[in-house]
Amino acid sequence: MKNEKKRVALFITGCASFLTPFMGSSVNIALPSIGKDFKMEAVLLNWVASSYLMAAAMFLVPFGKLADIYGRKKIFSYGILIYTISSFFSAISISSAMFISIRILQGIGSAMIFGTAMAILASIFPVSERGKALGINVFAVYLGLSLGPFLGGFLTKNFGWRSIFFVNAVIGLLVIILVFCKLKGEWKEQEVEKFDFIGSIMYIVALGVLMYSLSLLPDIVGIWLLVAGIFLFLVFILWEIKANSPILDINLFKSNIVFAFSNFAALINYSATFAIGLLLSLYLQYIKSLNAQQAGLVLTVQPIIMAIFSPFTGKLSDRIEPRIIASFGMILTTLSLFFFIFIGATTNLQFVIFNLVLLGLGLAFFSSPNTNAVMSSVEKKFYGVASATLGTMRLIGQMFSMGIVMFVFSLYIGKVRITPQYYSDFLFSMKIAFIIFTFLCFLGIFASFARGKIRGII
Repeated sequence: MKNEKKRVALFITGCASFLTPFMGSSVNIALPSIGKDFKMEAVLLNWVASSYLMAAAMFLVPFGKLADIYGRKKIFSYGILIYTISSFFSAISISSAMFISIRILQGIGSAMIFGTAMAILASIFPVSERGKALGINVFAVYLGLSLGPFLGGFLTKNFGWRSIFFVNAVIGLLVIILVFCKLKGEWKEQEVEKFDFIGSIMYIVALGVLMYSLSLLPDIVGIWLLVAGIFLFLVFILWEIKANSPILDINLFKSNIVFAFSNFAALINYSATFAIGLLLSLYLQYIKSLNAQQAGLVLTVQPIIMAIFSPFTGKLSDRIEPRIIASFGMILTTLSLFFFIFIGATTNLQFVIFNLVLLGLGLAFFSSPNTNAVMSSVEKKFYGVASATLGTMRLIGQMFSMGIVMFVFSLYIGKVRITPQYYSDFLFSMKIAFIIFTFLCFLGIFASFARGKIRGII
């Protein structure tokens, strides 16, 4: 009975964890069709993806804390429900304003899912099996990333972009049925605590301003908003230090080196790698003259390698210190980013594919063990917040990665379409971006090694 409960929880959380990255990667393929239908200009079209990311990042930690207080299954269930409903209404949207507004709601639903899925697994699986379970969950995430471009392209081409959201709504409905029929029990550790509403509002506003500023850089408005966001975040930290029931226990960062450096390593890793897909997609289609389907096939190499090796590296981290495995993954990732610096107009595709394999291996060796380190470094009562904090690092890193690329493009290309006359500028911009990413990931190696051991904690 106990093993069945584990399998059910693993399957349900895996399905939910598959949905959100699948949505993100499939919608990216459909952006041209969405823009054409709603007559969106480039900046507005960018908000189709960014609004979802921002909402998910802003609400992850508050919902993680709510899950710890009121129940992880409860918040997870509401999250799936909101995600499914918003998917349906996205499919029937009649204007860009309605569509982007619902994407924000969908991001909130995703925050409720990501803020609780790993926490539920950490609550059910013992320490000796946790790495393997989290590795399977990471596999589901990368499976979603892998299938998104293929299925998204197929659905968009044959049934229109709205079919992507209908499919997500149907899968979401099946997950809801499974949750209510099969997922028994509840997990919460902090029933006596009160929810910090003021701290939550401060966190949401500070993070929202901070992330929005990245989309406006290097304009002066973006710089001022960045400064304002940092100031508001510092005010939030001061508030949380004094709060009786903080949504984010700063002591987790102050007194728990493993937790602090594991989250910091995750932030660096996502900041250095998330925008690679964008850069290589443009490179393969503009410079190497591949069509979208061919480019997608090449780019799928990375998430497939990650999906294959993540369960293995997660299980390995149950026996070997996660910091050793994760740091090795960071080294492989740094090497792949360094090699990408030398890509040019005459580079053959075999070299690009080799680098993607190396990158996939690096991320597989980093992600599952790093997640295991985070979840194993805290007490049960903090599982929701720990899961949500790690998810927030991922989303902030993704936004920061995109911000770096947009900043570099603005400096070296400008606000123009990438036509043949600008190909040399694009290649130079890509080189600069990979130099920055390599340096970031190199720093991440030290952050990963500095985290310390978890064997004495668990």
